Amino acid sequence: MEVLISESYDEMSKAAAQVVAKTLNAKPNAVLGLATGSTPLSLYKELVRLHRNEGLDFSQVTTFNLDEYVGLTRNNPQSYHYFMHHNLFQYINIPAQNIYIPSGTTDNYEAFCQWYEQRIVDSGGIDLQILGIGTDGHIAFNEPSSSLGSRTRIKTLAQSTIEDNARFFDKPEDVPIYAITMGVGTILEADRILMLASGDNKAKAVAAAIEGPVTSMITASALQLHQDVICLVDSGAAAELTMTDYYRWIQDKQPGAPQTVPRPHFRKKSIVDRYLES
Repeated sequence: MEVLISESYDEMSKAAAQVVAKTLNAKPNAVLGLATGSTPLSLYKELVRLHRNEGLDFSQVTTFNLDEYVGLTRNNPQSYHYFMHHNLFQYINIPAQNIYIPSGTTDNYEAFCQWYEQRIVDSGGIDLQILGIGTDGHIAFNEPSSSLGSRTRIKTLAQSTIEDNARFFDKPEDVPIYAITMGVGTILEADRILMLASGDNKAKAVAAAIEGPVTSMITASALQLHQDVICLVDSGAAAELTMTDYYRWIQDKQPGAPQTVPRPHFRKKSIVDRYLES
């Protein structure tokens, strides 16, 4: 697990966009796993900028979203269908038939979940999975106690998740209590995973996920079992990590960082610079 600490949310988002851009430049028909919520918003804005100004091409890309609220139609402003189209898809050249988002209104959830899993397999598997992390350490909507081998299914949301998401709804009672979500096992099958976290309210969850034991009570901790994970966090989200000095030391040893001359003689390179140079 590679832990990269940025100085700000904006820097973190730009670094994340460079990871995505490098993936697409290396494999134009890459399969991306996408997340919703406030954390990836600036990442998506930067991807739109890269598409418009630098020609980042999504014409062969396929995407699979992590989750959706049960009971919300795709036109509901609080649905993740709406979120993704209004924050990313309508601004890039991705074919509509290449976009997959779980249905919150299907007539048969069990059959849909099996179909969704099979579509991922038929598409060749996810090359890069983008994740956020909940304040209770969950990834996607895999709440505490979720099986670390779980597949796409219906989950009952934890009270803390409902409270965290209430800010997006007119009334707290409007927040759905069920969601359809990729499972932890599904997520771990991605070739590469990029987890983003911002703000000191995520600090405890980030520390538990990266440095704590692997446990179903912190489903993000299962990422420790994956062979290729980048954790991009800002200084607030990194506040409770105990190995911060080590993570920063590793960042300084990445390609593009000065190796033989004392650091004070150099402008400090951001993690964005290092990704661009590597």
